Amino acid sequence: MKNKLILLLGLFLSSLGYSQENPQSLNLQEAIDYALIHNRTAKKAGLDIEAAKQQKWETTATGLPQISASIDYNHWLKQQVSLIPSEFFGGNPGDFTEVAFGTSKTMNATVKVEQKLFDGSYLVGLQSAKVFLEISENAKEKTDLEIRKAVINAYGNVLLATESVNILNRNLSVLEKNLNETTKIYENGLEEEESVEQLKITLSGVKSSLNNTTRLKTLALQMLNITLGIDLKANTILTDNLESLTSKHMSLELIETDEDVEKTIDYKIASNDKVAKELLLKLEKSKALPTLNAFVNAGYSGNNEKFDFLKKDQKWFGSSLFGVSMNIPIFSSLGRSAATQRAQINLEKAKEDLTETEQKLKLQMASAKSDYQFSIEDYDNKKQNLSLAERIEQKNQTKFFEGIASSFELRQAQIQLYTSQQEYLQAMLDVVNKKAELETVLNIVE
Repeated sequence: MKNKLILLLGLFLSSLGYSQENPQSLNLQEAIDYALIHNRTAKKAGLDIEAAKQQKWETTATGLPQISASIDYNHWLKQQVSLIPSEFFGGNPGDFTEVAFGTSKTMNATVKVEQKLFDGSYLVGLQSAKVFLEISENAKEKTDLEIRKAVINAYGNVLLATESVNILNRNLSVLEKNLNETTKIYENGLEEEESVEQLKITLSGVKSSLNNTTRLKTLALQMLNITLGIDLKANTILTDNLESLTSKHMSLELIETDEDVEKTIDYKIASNDKVAKELLLKLEKSKALPTLNAFVNAGYSGNNEKFDFLKKDQKWFGSSLFGVSMNIPIFSSLGRSAATQRAQINLEKAKEDLTETEQKLKLQMASAKSDYQFSIEDYDNKKQNLSLAERIEQKNQTKFFEGIASSFELRQAQIQLYTSQQEYLQAMLDVVNKKAELETVLNIVE
């Protein structure tokens, strides 16, 4: 009994973990929240921020004390011979004696501590690391905005395909009923064969559209799954419907929103680029400044004819050294001057890019507001057109079965209705998508 309980608990926890990893049902906001965490592009953008943080510390650490140690073991296969005047040893003047200094084996252990005292490029590097982190954070914000818009578009496409399939199924059911009734009337000799054929043509077109839309629905759902960051073939259920989603996304107040360009992510990114170019210019200028470094070395060395360095009686001789080094750039054949001028040119280009980005953003905001307002107006228009098309089709259907209207007139009314249905669905989707586009441009996340 205990083992069964453990097994059931394990199955429950595993199914819970799976449901958290691959959600079964989502409304639009839940889909957006899920994608911002699990979308693969969002994950990579988050990792870029972590990498930038590590790079910032990596740059900072180069200006902190650096400690290194080394152990060297040397064994002379044949010792170097030096010639010493023989008269030092009581020999004849002009003669030389061959002498080998030292032992055949030596071992040295050294510890070195280095510290930057002044380096202009290091100071610029610290500023650059901070800016690089800001760039990564802005890139993540930009990625999140794009993912949010992509989820809204993908979610809406699934709803559009779903509504289209439902409408086509209803149309198909009505057409099949009309065809059956018309066929019976024709068989009784009260209707022409052309009427049956016209209905068959219309029915064939609706079936073809239904099959294609069904396939598109599957593809749209797979695209949504990819955007969410879950398995391609996961059976994700959407709890929102297109009509209610359209109603939620109608907000004329959004059109009156102030156009603060400097708050947009694209402006921030362009501004980051300008600051980065300023720092590169500082870096090139700093290369003309001297650098000052200090160091302390300490070590021990041992000598022996055998490898007895690990024995207690081995003698070790200590040494230590303190020093300060200064490197002064004097002449680089105008290389530094050319690099500085190139950095200045790139900075001027970044300033022009920032101004251009500002102008483009103002245009994008105005265009996005216009598109969004038009989508709302078009939605109202398409809604009225659909109502009229339904009434016209119903009247023609009544006239047709009463023998007043021809099958051709009925077909024309049906085609007009089907077109109005699709235009209405697309108008609803446009409202949702255009609002998402405007919010992305304005850097607004609701």
